[in-house]
Amino acid sequence: MTRKIRLGAGSGFWGDAMDPALELLTHGELDYLGFDFLAELTMALLQRAKQKDPQRGYVPDAIQYMKAMMPLARERGTRLVSNGGGVNPRAAAARIAADARELGLQRTRIALVEGDDLLGKLDEMRAAGVSLANLDTGDTDFDAIRARVVAANVYTDASGIVEGLAGGADVVIAGRVSDNAIYVGPIMHEYGWTHTPAHQHDIAAAITLGHIVECASACTGGMSSRFAQMPRMGQVGFPFFDFYADGSAEIGKVAGSGGQIDELTVKEHIVYEINDPTRYVMPDGIADFTSLALAQIGADRVRVSGVRGRGVPSSLKMVIGYQDGWIGESLAFFPWPDAYERACKARVTMLERFERLGLKASQVHFDFVGLNTLHGPAAPLPAPDALRELNEVGLRCAVRTETADEADKVRRAGAHLWIMGPGGTSFGAPIKPRPVVALWPTLVPREFVKQSVEILEA
Repeated sequence: MTRKIRLGAGSGFWGDAMDPALELLTHGELDYLGFDFLAELTMALLQRAKQKDPQRGYVPDAIQYMKAMMPLARERGTRLVSNGGGVNPRAAAARIAADARELGLQRTRIALVEGDDLLGKLDEMRAAGVSLANLDTGDTDFDAIRARVVAANVYTDASGIVEGLAGGADVVIAGRVSDNAIYVGPIMHEYGWTHTPAHQHDIAAAITLGHIVECASACTGGMSSRFAQMPRMGQVGFPFFDFYADGSAEIGKVAGSGGQIDELTVKEHIVYEINDPTRYVMPDGIADFTSLALAQIGADRVRVSGVRGRGVPSSLKMVIGYQDGWIGESLAFFPWPDAYERACKARVTMLERFERLGLKASQVHFDFVGLNTLHGPAAPLPAPDALRELNEVGLRCAVRTETADEADKVRRAGAHLWIMGPGGTSFGAPIKPRPVVALWPTLVPREFVKQSVEILEA
C-alpha cells in the first residue's frame, strides 16, 4: 500500500457527544480529527444570535471541544479541523486562541477561514442577473422575501482549509464549508492535489469518504435499520479512516468501542441525504457512488476503493434564511380512562378558545402524541376497545402566525385547559412563541465566492 493518512470523525452535529471524540483522539493514532457541527437551519439561527451580540454566532460546542482537545492533540500530533465557526468564525478563532494561551499552548496556530457569508452580496448578485431561484419550489420571486432575509451562506470548498494547513495551522476553524470539506481539505493538503482534471477521481474519493464519516456514529451503527443488533450504542465508537494516495481507504473504529462497522452500516450512510447517486455534487467535485467497491477486510474494518468522479461544479449551493412568521405551541397529556376522548374534547375546547381570542393564523395543527405524531393522517387508529384502554394520550397544538402576539394566544389557550380542560390533565411549562426562520436554497455562480484565510497564533 502507498503512504496513508488517518482521519477521524469527532462530531456529526451541534450537540453530539464529546466522549467518543476524546476516545478517538486518545487511542486512534490520528493525523487529523474533523468536527462537523452545522445543519442548514443552523446558520440562520446563529445569524440571529450574532445580531443580538456581535461576539456570538459560532457554535458554542466548537469552543468547548477545542479547549478540551488541544492539549491532547498537541501531545498526539493531531491537527483539528472544524466548521463550528458558523456565521462568526473570526470570533470563534479569537476564543480558541485565548483558550490556547490560557492552557499554556504557546505557538498554537489557528487558521481562520472566511468567505461563505454572502449576505452583503445578495443585491450585487441580483443586479448581475443572478435569479436566486428556489431550488425546492422553483419560485423565482426572491424579491418578495428580500426584506426579511437574515442569513445567506454558501457551501464552500476545501481550498481555505488547504491553505490554512499549508500555513502550519494546528487548528482550522471555518464557517459553512461543505460537511465533507473538513476531510477533503487535509487529504488534498497531504497529497498536494488540486482542483484539476488530473485529480478529479482522487478528490471524488476524498469526498466519498468524508460523506461516509461526516455524521460520526451514523456509520458505526447509529440510525441503522439493524439498530437492535448494534452492541453498546451508549458507548459507541466514532469512525476513523486510513486514506491512501491511490484514493482507496479503510474505515475502522477504536478496538473495544461500542457499535459496529460493516458493509451495511457503510452503505446505509452512503445513501443518506443524497439525490442522484451517480452525481453527488459537492463544491470540491462530483462523486459517482455507483462506481465504488466495498469489502469487509476484518472485524469493524471496511475497504472503499474505485471511486470515480468529475471536476468542480460551476455553481455552488447557497442557503438563505428569512423570517417567516411565528409558531405558537402547547402540549398536554390526558390519562386513562378514556384518554383519547379527553384529548379530542380538549382539541375542541382549544379551537373554541381560539375563536374567542380572535386568533389570526395561517396554519393550525394538532397531533395526538402516541397515535399519529410521526405518521400523521397515515397512522390508523386502534380498534375502539383498544382506544378506550390507552394509558395516556398527548395533545400537541402548533399554530403559525404573522406576529408574536398572535402566537402567544396559543400558549394562553393551552394554559386555559388547566381548569377548563378534563380532570387529571398533565402539563409542562408553557411554551413561549418562537420566530420561524424559513430556508430558501438556491445556486450562485462560483465566481461570486472568495475564501480568505488568516493565521492567528497563541
